[in-house]
Amino acid sequence: MRLNDFGIVVVIAVVVTALLLSEKPAPQPVAAAQPKTVVVLVPGADGKVGAVSVKSAQGETVINNAYASATTTGNAAPVTGSSNAAQVQQTFGETARALPPPPVSYTLNFLEGRDEYTPESHQTIETVLRELAKRPAAEIAVIGHTDRVGALEYNDKLSLQRAERVRADFIRRGVAERSISVAGRGEREPLVATADEVAEARNRRVEINIR
Repeated sequence: MRLNDFGIVVVIAVVVTALLLSEKPAPQPVAAAQPKTVVVLVPGADGKVGAVSVKSAQGETVINNAYASATTTGNAAPVTGSSNAAQVQQTFGETARALPPPPVSYTLNFLEGRDEYTPESHQTIETVLRELAKRPAAEIAVIGHTDRVGALEYNDKLSLQRAERVRADFIRRGVAERSISVAGRGEREPLVATADEVAEARNRRVEINIR
């Protein structure tokens, strides 16, 4: 009788243990992942650093140092930090390489009353062409200007003539004509404000915007 009782106890204990082992804890609700945004301030090609304001529902911060960062998670206030060039390259390098180059601008100056470049502008032309060689799908806006010497109608014509001179030189050097647009602004948009009939060399120019 005792043996039987002991045997029954053992069996019951085994069954109970098996039941306990087979029970699984109730699944816990999984919290939804909070969106995260990381902003890193990278110096420009000239080494200059601007400033960026990073906002969320709970706060705002401004980063204005090279490789400073601000991270927002959900609606929480931004958390500032710092990075370096190597870390930025490792994290964002592939994305950065896929982006188009940033827009750039150049200025060519001209001799008074003519569509001839100043000596310094001959060097700038070469710089522009080297930049265009890196951008096979570039869009190029060429905008001519004059100083305030001469009649308005004459300056309108001269400014366009200067822009067309630049376009012709680009095409001659292999730049696709369809990628270049030209315009003349005459004396209406001076770089340096002057009275009428004042000669100002910095206003005798063509602006080249590339994107």
